[in-house]
Amino acid sequence: MEDRDLVRIVDGLEHPRVLIIGDLILDRYVIGDVGRISPEAPIPVLAARHEELRLGGAGNVAANLRSMEADVEMLGVVGDDARGESLIELLQAIGIDTSGVFRSPARPTTEKTRLVGATQQMLRVDWEASRPLSSATEAELLDGIVARVAKAGAVILSDYGKGVLTKELIGRVVDIAREAEVPVLVDPKGTDYSRYLGASLVTPNKKEAEEALGRSLPDLEALPEAADELMRIAGLDAAVITLGADGIYFRAEGALGDMEGRVPAMARAVFDVTGAGDTVIALLALGLAAKLSLAEAVGLANHAASIVVGRRGTATVTRQELRAALGERRRGSGAILAPDELSAQLAEWRSEGKRIVFTNGCFDVLHAGHVDYLRTARSRGDALIVGVNDDASVRRLKGETRPINTIDDRLSVLAALEMVDAVIAFCEDDPGRIIEAITPDVLVKGQDWEKKGVVGREWVEGHGGEVFLAPLLPGRSTTSIVERMRNG
Repeated sequence: MEDRDLVRIVDGLEHPRVLIIGDLILDRYVIGDVGRISPEAPIPVLAARHEELRLGGAGNVAANLRSMEADVEMLGVVGDDARGESLIELLQAIGIDTSGVFRSPARPTTEKTRLVGATQQMLRVDWEASRPLSSATEAELLDGIVARVAKAGAVILSDYGKGVLTKELIGRVVDIAREAEVPVLVDPKGTDYSRYLGASLVTPNKKEAEEALGRSLPDLEALPEAADELMRIAGLDAAVITLGADGIYFRAEGALGDMEGRVPAMARAVFDVTGAGDTVIALLALGLAAKLSLAEAVGLANHAASIVVGRRGTATVTRQELRAALGERRRGSGAILAPDELSAQLAEWRSEGKRIVFTNGCFDVLHAGHVDYLRTARSRGDALIVGVNDDASVRRLKGETRPINTIDDRLSVLAALEMVDAVIAFCEDDPGRIIEAITPDVLVKGQDWEKKGVVGREWVEGHGGEVFLAPLLPGRSTTSIVERMRNG
């Protein structure tokens, strides 16, 4: 499909209701810097700066749907513990119906703790008890299931193998949904897809499909037969196989139409593939619940996944971001802002609930280090605004031979980068005034500023924001590039 057609589809989406049943996981990120090796053992020491709690597993699917403005109900189990309380609070904070989330003192809430040094994940610690639900808890989940399915435009079974989706529960949900003509989408786990018998479609990645079939899929030509076999095994209407850099392949017969196709992956930098499958099934369910064709839903899912893989950890995408990825430039996206336009742009982002990130610099002779740094900065929030020193301030800071490129050229190049939402020039030697004018949620500077002292830190932290020191690619700097040019 053409991108302009998908833009019209996004604009026409209403707010369909999706029921999600599956394994809820609390994702905890402990983020810091590594500067030394422990004297106790040959292991790096993480100097923790802060931690983040996010929705994982079925919760991340729900978060993706809510960010796309769907009405979402969650059905699952957490432990009767502090982690479970945190998980429920995260769900409720984004407007998810948690009346079907039950607490069980017999099983702890699953938590995955990731230790992250700068942008590199160092270690993951899992707290879980993966075993099937008791018959009593299963009965609690199924109580009222007919009414829940009847209110939904689609049902997602998000299987992370933690025990919530028993074969009996799956069978009961599928039977009820089939009778109500509500599509059931499965994010599968394991190799036995017959346990999903009668569902509408499954969404394995290529490796998962190979494991389920017991053979490799060496090329794209092997996909049609593989999809047919998966559909036969589980009595499905469709199979959607995610292929990483090769995009998404889909094949359908029957209730979802007779079609086949492959959409290529979008040409975006991949930062972290964690949770990309959650985004795909969320957008597929949104599309089918909104009565789109499978091909249309796959197109939306492919574009959405291309956005989230550019961010760290489990992430979501909004309708506005999806429109932008489809080529419709929203006001202020990649814009060169005049001083009198700044307040209006900030107000728009904040009205949309966006987490605003700010960084600044001269950005003379853009190089790979700049690109990596800006991509990291953008991953810290939803909108990145870059402050750029004007020509006079660069001369004061760098000497009379700089800048190489004028402020207009530097602003134009930065605004063209996919990770930059807006740029603005400032005339002072340091960014203190403009930081106070923006009051960002996140202020990003390079790690080389740790000992120099970050201008604006007290202001940002005093207003509830955070300061993040981004790692720098070694050996990349405008000064070194200019020096090499002068030396031939």
